[in-house]
Amino acid sequence: MSCIVVVGSINMDLVTLAPRFPGAGETLLGSRFLTAHGGKGANQAVAAARLGASVSMVGALGRDAFGDQLHAGLMREGVDLAHVARIDHECSGSASITVAEGENQIIVVPAANACVTPAQVEAARETIAQADAVLVQLEIPLDAVEATLRLGHLLKVPVILNPAPAQKLPHEWLQLTSYLTPNQHELATVLGEDTHSDFRDLMRRAPGPVVLTRGSEGAWYRDSAQPEPQHQPSFAVDATDTTGAGDTFNGALAVFLHEGLPQAVRKACAAAALSVTRLGAQGGMPQRAELDAFLADGPRA
Repeated sequence: MSCIVVVGSINMDLVTLAPRFPGAGETLLGSRFLTAHGGKGANQAVAAARLGASVSMVGALGRDAFGDQLHAGLMREGVDLAHVARIDHECSGSASITVAEGENQIIVVPAANACVTPAQVEAARETIAQADAVLVQLEIPLDAVEATLRLGHLLKVPVILNPAPAQKLPHEWLQLTSYLTPNQHELATVLGEDTHSDFRDLMRRAPGPVVLTRGSEGAWYRDSAQPEPQHQPSFAVDATDTTGAGDTFNGALAVFLHEGLPQAVRKACAAAALSVTRLGAQGGMPQRAELDAFLADGPRA
C-alpha cells in the first residue's frame, strides 16, 4: 500500500449543467444543479485513497455546514484528517462550476484554504517523512507550497507539484520539485515562456522531471531516465464531465510512482479516462478494482 500525503485545498463544488456556456451579460437556463465535494487537494486525496493508498491530508476548513459535510466526506473515503485545521473566522472554500458540451469553466473562492500555513506543513513532518510521495497544488498560500517543497526535498520524499491555478514560480522551487504535472498552458506560465511555444521545447526547458497532460491526447513525460519527451496515448471513452480528470491523474500518478514513471503515467491516464465517464470531480474517480479491470480488458488507447 502506497502512503501519500496531500497538501492542498478542500472545496464545496457548486455545479450547474447547461446546454452551452453563456456569453458576457447573457442569462441561460441550466438543466441541473448539484453540490459536490471538491478542491484540487481533496480531489487528489480521494483519487489516491480509492486506488488503495493510505492518504493523509494537510489543509483547512471553515466551521460551517460545508466544512462539516466536506470533513465527513473525506473521513468516509478513509483520508486521515489529523492535519486539517478548522478555522473559526472563515467559511470553507467553494468552486462555482459550469459544465457544458463535455467541458467545464470554474471560479474558485479560497476562503479557509487561504489559511493553510507553513507551520501546518511542519507539524506534519513525521507523516511526510513516512510517505512514498507528497502531492501539492497552488490553491493554497505559496508559502505553504514552498514549505512543502523544501520539507520533501530535505526528507528525500518525492514531491509532485501540480501547478494549478498556474502562475510563474521561482526557478529554485522547480529544482526542489520531484515531478511537475502541468498542462501546456500551465507549463508555459510556470516557466514564464510564450504559451504558444511547442510543448516539447517547454518540457526540455524545465529544470526537472515533467509529466504534461494533453487532454484527449494523453500525456507526455520526461525525467533523467527518459530525457526526451515520451508519449502515453489516452484511452478511448465517452466523456460526460472532465471536471476532476487532472486531479484523478495526479492522485493515480502518486499511487503508482513506485512502479516507475512510464507505468505510473499509463495507469494515471487510464484512471483519468475512467473519471470523465461520470459526473462530478470525485463522483467519477475509480476504485482500484475498476481500474485493474479496465486495464485488464485491454482498453483501446
